[in-house]
Amino acid sequence: MMRRTVVAAILALALAGCGGGRAVSDLGKVVEGGPGATTAVQVTKGQRFSVSLSEGDWQLKRVPDAKVASFISEEHADGRSYFVFNAKHPGSTRVEITGQGEAIFAITVQ
Repeated sequence: MMRRTVVAAILALALAGCGGGRAVSDLGKVVEGGPGATTAVQVTKGQRFSVSLSEGDWQLKRVPDAKVASFISEEHADGRSYFVFNAKHPGSTRVEITGQGEAIFAITVQ
């Protein structure tokens, strides 16, 4: 019984920490793009970065090559949508986002 109480308390604390605000507090380097455009993103290995579009119904159509950059989360703030990534290893990849048109981000990790 004591063990269940301890586990329940730990879960309650963990969930309480997740409920207030965005899941990611650090958007990293923010690069703004738009529908119908291909936007270049230059980052260094290990750098967190976000691609940003005006608020709307956007979905990732094509995620980046996971060897080059990994997807962390989608965030919404200040009337914009942010797709947050982590630069993994040197190389080039693309992110395609659709919804109100198509936006492409050409990512280069150095």
